[in-house]
Amino acid sequence: MEMKTRVYEMAHSPYCIPITQALTACGVDFERVVVPNWDRGEVIRLTKGAYYQVPVLQHDDTLVYESSADSIDVARYVDTHFASGRLFPIEWAGIQEIVIDFIENDLELRSFKLVDPYYCDEIDDLENRIQVTRHKERRFGQGCVEQWRASRERIRAEFDELVTRFQASLMKKPFLFGDVPLYADFALYGVIGNLTFNNWNKLNENQTDLKEWAERLRKFRF
Repeated sequence: MEMKTRVYEMAHSPYCIPITQALTACGVDFERVVVPNWDRGEVIRLTKGAYYQVPVLQHDDTLVYESSADSIDVARYVDTHFASGRLFPIEWAGIQEIVIDFIENDLELRSFKLVDPYYCDEIDDLENRIQVTRHKERRFGQGCVEQWRASRERIRAEFDELVTRFQASLMKKPFLFGDVPLYADFALYGVIGNLTFNNWNKLNENQTDLKEWAERLRKFRF
């Protein structure tokens, strides 16, 4: 019986983009199921109430989702079942996790604040838009989306300063750790994909190395 692979995702999510791009790099034929931010019902039903976020990976009868706020269980499943260990090679164990943590916390903290004001504006239905906005306010405080909109120049400057560290590395090699991408590359690709989603934000002219790296990773196949 043919195995079915599905990814339940939000297309702009910096956590979903790495998974779908890694599967693509592995040559996996998979179905994408878009989950509305304001209606997580499908994920809740699928996981029998155990989870409500994305991504969720369905591989035949196996459901994979994060076990904690800091886990990378979905990525490790992709590595084990599709990438033959190439995303998390043992020789980079430890240091790669430090880099991923920096990408998924420090960088992502800035990218989503640059994207969310545009994202919320694009939700036409008032009820859906308010549900998404209130969800963010429960975590980040009342009026957070408008605060991010007003502070976008400062937030972008912080993002650019942090991402410069990766530019320096990519001047010397095709991917962050060498000639072949590791999961850290896909995690960074997710944050850049989140930042530039729908062309709401763009990479700067002096970020050529990042642009070329992103294009290499987009075309890469194991």
